[in-house]
Amino acid sequence: MITSVLVANRGEIACRVFRTCRELGIRTVAVHSDADENALHARVADTAVRLPGAAPADTYLRGDLIVKAAVASGADAVHPGYGFLSENADFARAVIGAGLTWIGPPPEAIEAMASKTRAKELMGIASLERGRITEADLPVLVKAAAGGGGRGMRVVRRLADLDAALEGARAEAASAFGDGEVFVEPYLEHGRHVEVQVLADGHGTIWTLGTRDCSLQRRHQKVIEEAPAPGLPDSLTEDLYALSVQAVCAVAYEGAGTVEFLVADGRAHFLEMNTRLQVEHPVTEAVFGIDLVALQIRIAEGHALETDPPRARGHAIEARLYAEDPANDWTPQTGTLHRLTAPEGIRLDTGYGDGDAIGVHYDPMLAKAVAHAPTRAEAVRGLSGALERTTIHGPATNRDLLVRSLRHKEFTSAAMDTAFYDRHLPELITPAPDPHSPLAAALADSRSRPSRFGGFRNLPSQPQTRRYATAGEEHEVHYRHTRAGLEADGVRVVHAAPDLVVLEVDGVQRKYEVARYGDDVYVNTTRLTALPRFPDPTAQHAPGSLLAPMPGTVVKITEGLTAGAAVRAGEPLLWLEAMKMQHKITAPVTGTLSALHVVPGQQVTVGELLAVVQPT
Repeated sequence: MITSVLVANRGEIACRVFRTCRELGIRTVAVHSDADENALHARVADTAVRLPGAAPADTYLRGDLIVKAAVASGADAVHPGYGFLSENADFARAVIGAGLTWIGPPPEAIEAMASKTRAKELMGIASLERGRITEADLPVLVKAAAGGGGRGMRVVRRLADLDAALEGARAEAASAFGDGEVFVEPYLEHGRHVEVQVLADGHGTIWTLGTRDCSLQRRHQKVIEEAPAPGLPDSLTEDLYALSVQAVCAVAYEGAGTVEFLVADGRAHFLEMNTRLQVEHPVTEAVFGIDLVALQIRIAEGHALETDPPRARGHAIEARLYAEDPANDWTPQTGTLHRLTAPEGIRLDTGYGDGDAIGVHYDPMLAKAVAHAPTRAEAVRGLSGALERTTIHGPATNRDLLVRSLRHKEFTSAAMDTAFYDRHLPELITPAPDPHSPLAAALADSRSRPSRFGGFRNLPSQPQTRRYATAGEEHEVHYRHTRAGLEADGVRVVHAAPDLVVLEVDGVQRKYEVARYGDDVYVNTTRLTALPRFPDPTAQHAPGSLLAPMPGTVVKITEGLTAGAAVRAGEPLLWLEAMKMQHKITAPVTGTLSALHVVPGQQVTVGELLAVVQPT
């Protein structure tokens, strides 16, 4: 019987596994990098072990250190979570070889399916050979053979771009998974990403726990997932189940796993089998009323599943909340997460607590929000409403994008596919901040700094002025202190306090909850930055300055690029690596590269000057 579990992972999934372990009376052990010493998963575990020596980005790939930590802490089992070493057969063998219980499938099954190229061979599917790819094969998808999460993936639409895509995918895959193998397959533009959750014990019982639709993706990484996949014909669903059982039997699989498909033209195209728990597993748990982590532990202990799986009830939808800016090429965001709270009625899985730092080394997912209801329409409405009321004080997130996506007619009618954001991103990222948010921020600030005389003057004077920036625009607002209280043009101030402002506009009263952290002010869902009344002219950068959009490492500069070179707007100049992803940095204008301030391998901070392009 398992009594103590070490989770060889971090963040949200480590906290998720710990929650089930506590419910089962099992001790928990966390491992952490130096960057994660104060992370939530390290704080909530019964025991935490530092993994020494490795760089933060590589710490959780050091299987040798993790096995030593398990033995030293007295753990008798290891759960791999997802990502990092979760699909590494050598790591599973090392855990077993140390006399520990591996909460996952047999190493041989991992080895057979962890490489997507070998998995396709098992299922009778051939990959495209680099030397034989022609224009007629395009578009194609370059894909990492190991791992997932959108890393090591590139869509190629021109044959001339193939070699660069292969090089970039190999580098990204090697950084994220320690394995640079990639392969090429046809890219189906308008398919749906559908998967089947499987669960198998060591006694011959196999459960197929419904379908999930994960079609809404950015950078080939899932954003919104739901169960069951809507609108699938019964015959196609049965085909998906049969193919999934075939994959399980082909490798004598045990434990929880997911078989992924692209569904197009009424046919299922096998993609891969993930030999681990999926990020989106909560939607299956909600629909079937089960705990997949608890079942993983039972199977690892040698217990048998019931002959028949539980029945599905209702519909569940999950949205991944990321610290990223969708309007700026999905750029990851860093900083302090001051507050994250969701309304009651939804499940919120997170690896962050209030006041935690969002760093540059790991995936920018903050949390997963899950709603379950009797029907799909009710689940969509419940999740979109809950996200809209979720309080997020910290770096920019994709929350507004998620709300608009869930309410888009293509999603509500279940007509979406994997190209959803290719078609609709511009309309979904158009900012629509409340025009009175800056005024509410100013009025709240005026109440948080009371003067001896309340700001009132006996003689008329100039109005009070405050300036704020939001969504890339500056706003200047004006108000007065009068005998009757605060006044603002065109708006009646009903109530003003440091944390709540009520304004009446055209006879309608609106409430504004306000929170301030330094110069950052959060008014309902709008983030503003307080600006000085008299800007510092020395703080301005020259036109054409290219600033780092995030902290990261310069991994590559365009070959032959030197000061004096002519460049075109949108032309790639260099690549930054942050959070295990490579981000292309392009020329802001057409002109001449007058200065290049970085070299490969250099660490940069957000806002650091990378290069200057003199406009023509």
